[in-house]
Amino acid sequence: MDAPAAQPQTGPASGHCGGTRLRDEAPPRFMNVRQVADYLHLNEKKVYALVGEGNIPATKVTGKWMFPRDLIDRWLIESSYGGVLTDRLALAGSDDPLLYRAIMQLARDIRAQALVSYTPTGATLGLGLLARHRADMCAIHWGPARESQHRHAALLNQYPQHHDWVLVRVFHRQQGLMVRREHLAELPELLEAPLRWAMRQEGSGCHRFLQEALASRQVDLVTIQERATCTALSGRDAAAALAMGRADIAPGSQGMATEAGLAFVPVGWESFDLALYRGVYFRKLFQQLLEELRQPRCRALAEELGGYDFSELGRMVWAA
Repeated sequence: MDAPAAQPQTGPASGHCGGTRLRDEAPPRFMNVRQVADYLHLNEKKVYALVGEGNIPATKVTGKWMFPRDLIDRWLIESSYGGVLTDRLALAGSDDPLLYRAIMQLARDIRAQALVSYTPTGATLGLGLLARHRADMCAIHWGPARESQHRHAALLNQYPQHHDWVLVRVFHRQQGLMVRREHLAELPELLEAPLRWAMRQEGSGCHRFLQEALASRQVDLVTIQERATCTALSGRDAAAALAMGRADIAPGSQGMATEAGLAFVPVGWESFDLALYRGVYFRKLFQQLLEELRQPRCRALAEELGGYDFSELGRMVWAA
């Protein structure tokens, strides 16, 4: 005798009151707060907290938060130890010509196997992007090298996410003033001369440097700002403004000045560091970047640009 045919299941899926979702039914592509809380096994209050901190992918539609399931899945993977998105390394923050070339060389070597990018945004905006997981690393320089251990830590401590960050030394570099060659003079004369300045945006390491350099020499920042003809959003942007004749003088590093064919007046050395999540430190791409900076071709370029010291390259100088 034939066995009786199996009867289809009509009851609700286990664990879901009222049969709101069958076992084989996937969550919707765009989830609301209740659905994403169920998906992540969190309460809704925690979901709202993650949204407020900018730590979970979400968008507001007609006043309600919606969560794309694909991005939630990627966010979960990226949040795992070490991250699985090892095919991406996004750097924001302070600008540097040598680091830029090292990243471009790494991108060339790995070709289409991974994406390595560098977006100079200034230090504080870069840290904001890092805090919101929009970047994997942030380059910072914030004052003289002898004070960087404390200053950089204090800067990172302003962000709640700093408990998950480490700080890795890249190099020391010489910072000062980039000047069009026809205006080259000693530092006191440059500060008093009626030259056209390319100012840097607030929140950048160069703007901070200029403020302190002027204050230590009793020069009013307002006086310098009155001579400004433009605001440069990166070191390379400032150097370009001088090279194109839009300004005569700007704060910047020796490497930036050399790259643009400008004269340079040194003021002091600073530490150039990378803030990054602990998991990113163990990514193969990050270790490859450090290795690229150790290569003879990179060191030769550093000599050509001038003003670099690699004695602490790769050293973890701070962790929460």
